[in-house]
Amino acid sequence: MPFPATRLRRLRINPLVRERLEETEVSPARLIAPLFVRPGRKERRPVASMPGQYQLSIDRLINEAGQLYSKGVASVLLFGIPLRKDPRGSDAYISNGIVQQAVRALKKSLPKLMVITDLCFCEYTDHGHCGILKGGELDNDATLKILAKAAVAQAKAGADIIAPSGMIDGMVRTIRAALDRAGFKNTLIMSYAAKYASAFYGPFRAAAESAPRSGDRTSYQMNPANAEEALREVALDIQEGADIVMVKPALAYLDIIRRVKEKFHVPVAAYNVSGEYAMVKAAAQNGWIDEARIIREILLSIRRAGADWIITYHARDYLR
Repeated sequence: MPFPATRLRRLRINPLVRERLEETEVSPARLIAPLFVRPGRKERRPVASMPGQYQLSIDRLINEAGQLYSKGVASVLLFGIPLRKDPRGSDAYISNGIVQQAVRALKKSLPKLMVITDLCFCEYTDHGHCGILKGGELDNDATLKILAKAAVAQAKAGADIIAPSGMIDGMVRTIRAALDRAGFKNTLIMSYAAKYASAFYGPFRAAAESAPRSGDRTSYQMNPANAEEALREVALDIQEGADIVMVKPALAYLDIIRRVKEKFHVPVAAYNVSGEYAMVKAAAQNGWIDEARIIREILLSIRRAGADWIITYHARDYLR
């Protein structure tokens, strides 16, 4: 019925009613905290461009993950900073690589923590690209071979989910086959299926020490102007065996999250990336925004768009 019989404000005036009619929720269980692990002991190196984020040695990593777990954030996404880098990024696939060590330690201390391992080579190669270079260009098919080795190494260490992030053609199929051959048929793959060549990644590259020494990643990450291509990428990864697909970044690509969820009806993760985090922190430090309300609104928007899981550096702040 029209006004005045219908007054939608009646549903909003009473805060008790308003709260109970919320259509979207962001529980801690929906959040995944990205964590950076490095060699050493008692290391907690602040990331200058990401206030509140740190490179952590394994002992400090266990403590951080334990605090998050105790408050309901029971999932972490690991990125490694190796002691040494080489052209092939071998620390990513050797048994005692930094991430493999961290996974074993986390699963021993927190067996019910869900440990997701980012699978890429940009942090491990001395050139900063996401695989093997030949003639200055990323060699897609040569990179697939070392992706398979790294996936198996991470699964052997105890990773619950492998998350390939390089946007290498055929990566999901290759990793799925390698995991199955090695006896890890139940290890899940969360593919960075629609990962855009975004300016929002700048702070992360400082945190993970992964900036390319020359060139950029536009030949393998997606053009921000393209949406239909994202659907093709997601469709291929699902066909190749991805259990969960991811859209990255999140805030500038809420439309992509929505289209992926509506078209494919599979679990969808979204990455609330470092640049999105850093902008909030910078504005909050200047007193320009209400940080707590902004964080809640951002995470609600990502959930409302259709994300089942949100990878976010705001996890600890959200818990407060």
